[in-house]
Amino acid sequence: MPGLFDPLTVRGVTFPNRIGMSPMCQYSADGGFANDWHLVHLGARALGGAGMVMVEATAVEARGRITPYDVGIWSDDHIAPLTRIAAYLRARGVVSAIQVAHAGIKASSSIPWADGRARNDGAGWPLTPEQGGWKRAAATAEAAADPQNVNTLTEPEIRRIVGAFADAAIRADKAGFDVLEIHGAHGYLLHGFYSPLSNKRRDDYGGDFDGRTRIVRETVGAIRAVWPERKPLFIRLSASDWSDAGWGIDDSITLARSLRTLGVDLVDCSSGGAAPGIPVPYGPDFQVPFAEAIRRDAAIATAAVGAISEVRQAQAIIAGNKADLVLFGRQLLRDPFWPRKAAAELGRGPTARPEVAVQYDWWL
Repeated sequence: MPGLFDPLTVRGVTFPNRIGMSPMCQYSADGGFANDWHLVHLGARALGGAGMVMVEATAVEARGRITPYDVGIWSDDHIAPLTRIAAYLRARGVVSAIQVAHAGIKASSSIPWADGRARNDGAGWPLTPEQGGWKRAAATAEAAADPQNVNTLTEPEIRRIVGAFADAAIRADKAGFDVLEIHGAHGYLLHGFYSPLSNKRRDDYGGDFDGRTRIVRETVGAIRAVWPERKPLFIRLSASDWSDAGWGIDDSITLARSLRTLGVDLVDCSSGGAAPGIPVPYGPDFQVPFAEAIRRDAAIATAAVGAISEVRQAQAIIAGNKADLVLFGRQLLRDPFWPRKAAAELGRGPTARPEVAVQYDWWL
């Protein structure tokens, strides 16, 4: 029976334990460049004993940023500061990961806390041109509340964005990251295509399941062609739109099977975000059944994420074969050293976590 502190090997990468830091946007970059904030923020979680630390949603083109302050990877100039982060993580014995993303219809937004009126989903509000906003890209402009500020992507534009994802993967490899994750959830561009709530196209990238998921398959294929064979490729999906008219778990299982054959190694199972106003039953383990179903029925590794904060809760997910990794977001913001405490609670010694902080071990 596997446990939270057992190693996991995926392709040529061994994770020292099953705890990962979920990618969480910091909205603290300038011109897309990661900086000291990101190094200290991510490095602290590496010292805390997580087996994998993932850099936040990193934009594959400037137009694909959620806010003007997102980390970017659309230029070779962005490689150097990301190299510094990847090197630090790996030197601590931690698997270094990065998520590449395009915000699509949710791009060109304010920082969530900028004006004290963040939306219910925690996101910012669309920026006007006077505020430095830009035209957003989407599967279908009509799905936006302000379609006049959104461009429906043409097929040549879609192919260019697929190419931008591949170029980002090349840069992530040059920066030294061990794992690449594609952001395909939360209403961002790829999810905006595969969800029927937001894709009303009638060309090859719309209509039925195959059409709506075409950009996802093409993006995976383009990335896997340039991402080293020995390195794992993850994808985050919104496993359910929480709407009878939207995307559901059966759709996710079908897509996961297809992506497995294209070279995806793990599905990071999140949910929601395709359209505003849809209630999500947030609470402990609320997304774990998605990870369990996709793992079982698509025969692919999964990560569970969302409202997981207790040691025994996380241990049960791994021991029950409900997921292969558990990703923590807010819990690791509250306590970067949660993995070290969890190891102690489960009676696991130093071998259960990366040997990253002998300086702390000596004092403790």
